[in-house]
Amino acid sequence: MTAPSPHMLPDALRQSLKQAQEQVNAMVLGKAHEVRLAFVALLADGHLLIEDLPGLGKTTLAHALAATLGLKFQRVQFTSDLLPADVLGVSVYDAGTRQFQFHPGPVFTHVLLADEINRAPPRTQSALLEAMAEHQVTLDGATHALPEPFFVIATQNPVDLSGTYPLPDSQLDRFLLRLALGYPNAESERALLAGDDRRRMISQLQPLLSADDVLALRQASESVHASPALIDYVQALLTRSRVHPGVRVGLSPRAGLALLRAARAYALLLGRQHVVPEDVQALFAAVAAHRLVPEAEASASAGLAKAILHVVPVD
Repeated sequence: MTAPSPHMLPDALRQSLKQAQEQVNAMVLGKAHEVRLAFVALLADGHLLIEDLPGLGKTTLAHALAATLGLKFQRVQFTSDLLPADVLGVSVYDAGTRQFQFHPGPVFTHVLLADEINRAPPRTQSALLEAMAEHQVTLDGATHALPEPFFVIATQNPVDLSGTYPLPDSQLDRFLLRLALGYPNAESERALLAGDDRRRMISQLQPLLSADDVLALRQASESVHASPALIDYVQALLTRSRVHPGVRVGLSPRAGLALLRAARAYALLLGRQHVVPEDVQALFAAVAAHRLVPEAEASASAGLAKAILHVVPVD
């Protein structure tokens, strides 16, 4: 099937996508850019990591997005005693058939909310690697395909809080985008304090998209044009990240592919069928910061990403 271009999207689908963004924005006040980036992760066939202090709306954004998608949804609260089998599933011996029967875990869903993922030990965190990268799970020598689309929304507290385990670089790289919400502005905070309980409001949300809609939007995103000059700009950012002062490990080619996928989805959300440098710039920190390894442990990778973006010219 030929992927539809952004301007070939059915009017009903285009309207549903717009309404879906508006619905999530109504739950997470004053964070329109972050909500748009969450939809970028979805449309670019990636996964989303939301990192911030407790109480700033990480889980609210994840729940609102999941409720709006109209897909099968599972939530796992990651804790220090969570085991890989609690996420992936387990094979149980059936005395009647004298065979092992596989019982799928919560990862066998369309949307998985991995809440406070860095409170689980590394072994359990790593159990998600194959699922996120390959959309499948291999247990006891058998491979089990996950439903399509498959989308992981993970939340995590800052790594300097007690009871957390830093995500390994290999798993961080599986997240297309990492977001930080930050404190709301005064107007949004006032509306939040005076409004209804967000949990009750989310429970009343109506799904506005379907699995077929998400797959169609992903196909449309893949068809968004990136010119040779735009690809040159992305490559220049990758090259600069590998020699920039303060960076020990720069961006890989896979990070460049992730940046291009995200930029195509961003352009689609804005109704364009081609990527412009401003799309890349709007996404660069969210795509690159968690993939950069700074020289100094205390250095902020987000600041390094912004510095790289500042020194690479757009030709």
